[in-house]
Amino acid sequence: MTDAIRNVSPSNAPSAPAALNSPARVLTASLVGTTIEFFDFYVYATAAVLVFPVLFFPNSDPMTALLASFATFSIAFFARPLGAVVFGHFGDRIGRKATLVAALLTMGVSTVVIGVLPTYGQIGVYAPLLLALCRFGQGFGLGGEWGGAVLLATENAPEGKRNWYAMFPQLGAPVGLFLSSGIFWLLLHVMSKDDLLAWGWRVPFLASTLLIAIGLWVRFSISETPAFKKAMEAHERVAVPVAEIFGKYKRSLFLGTFVALVTFVLFYIGTAWLLSYNIKVLQMPFLDALEIQIMSSVVFGIFIPLTAKVGDKIGRRKSLIGITVLIGAFSFLLPVLLTAGEVGVAIFAAGSMALMGMTYALIGAALSAPFPTNVRYTGASLTFNFAGIVGASLAPYAATWLQANYGMAYVGYYLGLAALITLLCILASRKGEV
Repeated sequence: MTDAIRNVSPSNAPSAPAALNSPARVLTASLVGTTIEFFDFYVYATAAVLVFPVLFFPNSDPMTALLASFATFSIAFFARPLGAVVFGHFGDRIGRKATLVAALLTMGVSTVVIGVLPTYGQIGVYAPLLLALCRFGQGFGLGGEWGGAVLLATENAPEGKRNWYAMFPQLGAPVGLFLSSGIFWLLLHVMSKDDLLAWGWRVPFLASTLLIAIGLWVRFSISETPAFKKAMEAHERVAVPVAEIFGKYKRSLFLGTFVALVTFVLFYIGTAWLLSYNIKVLQMPFLDALEIQIMSSVVFGIFIPLTAKVGDKIGRRKSLIGITVLIGAFSFLLPVLLTAGEVGVAIFAAGSMALMGMTYALIGAALSAPFPTNVRYTGASLTFNFAGIVGASLAPYAATWLQANYGMAYVGYYLGLAALITLLCILASRKGEV
C-alpha cells in the first residue's frame, strides 16, 4: 500500500493546473468519494438485516442470527481507527489526494469481494469468517476516507464558509443511504424474495465496481489542497502524526470523540436498528420498511445544507448545543412513536434523520478544527472513528437487546444518555476545540 500511495503522491505526479482546484471540482470530489464509501458501508448494513442472518448464520434462531449479523456489522467500526492511523499517516506525510485514492480502493475491493463470497450452505463456518474479514476491510478503508474528504473540502474553503464546505462530504452519507436502500428496493420490485436470497443480494456489492471507477476518475482530477502544499513548503510535516496526536492533542481527541457520540447513536438507531425492528418485530414487508428508510434519507440530506448555513451565521458551537438538546428531547418521544404503528414509525424515521442532518452537517468541521494542518488528517480521522466505536459499533446490537429484554423505553434512555454525554463534552470544550 505504501508503494501505491507513493506512486500517486504530489512529489511524483506532474503538477496540476490551478483550475483543477475550482470550488465545484473540489466539492464534487469530496461528495462523490464519500457517497461511494457510504454506499458500500450501508449496503452491508441493509444486507445485515435482510439477507445475512439467513445466508451466513442459518443455524441460529432468528433473533440470535440477527444479533450475530449485527456483530459482524460492528467489526468495521473497530477497524476504522486503524485505517485512520494508517491512512492518516500517509495523508499528513504524503498528501490528501493520494491517500484518498488508496482509501477508496481499499473500501471498494472489500465491498466487491463480499458480492462473490460463498454462503454458509456452501462452505460452512468459513463463510461468516470471510464476511467478517471483508467487513474489516470496509471499515479500514472508511477509516481513511472520511477525514481526508473533509479536509479536501475545508482546506479549500474561503474565509467564513468552512461549515458550508465541510457539509459537502457529509452529504455523501444521506446520498449513500438513499442509493443503498434504493437498490434493494428496486431489486425487490423485479425479483422475488427467494431470488433476492439466492443471488440478487450480490448485485449491490458488485455494482460498486462502477462507482469505484467513477470515484477514482474524480479523485485523480483534483490537485493537492493549498493548506497541505503550504505545510510541505514550510517543512512542517511531522515524522509520526499519530504520536503527535497522542502526545499533544489528547484533550481534543477525547472531547471530539464524545462530541460526536450522539451523532453515531442517533444515526444507527434511526437506520440499521429501525430497519431490523420494522421487519423482525413489527413484521413490516421488506418494501415498506425500505421505503421508510429511503424517505428518511431524503430528509437527512435536506437538513445538512440548511444547518451548515445556520452554523456559519450563528456559530458552530452554539448550533451544536441547541441540536444536542433537541436530540435529548426527541429521545423521550422514541418509545411513544415506535409503539404507535406504521405512521408513528415513519414520523420517528423522519424526525431522527432531520436531527441527524443537523448534527452531521457541523460535525466534520468541528472534529477537524482543533488540529493543525500537519496532523489534521490523522487527528480528525481518529476522532471521528473513535466516536464510531463508542457510538455506532454496538448501537444496533444494543438497541435490539434493550428492546427485546427491557422494552422500547430503554432504547430511548440509551439515546438520551448519549445526548447528555455529548452536551457535557461540548460545554467542556474551549474555543477552537469544537
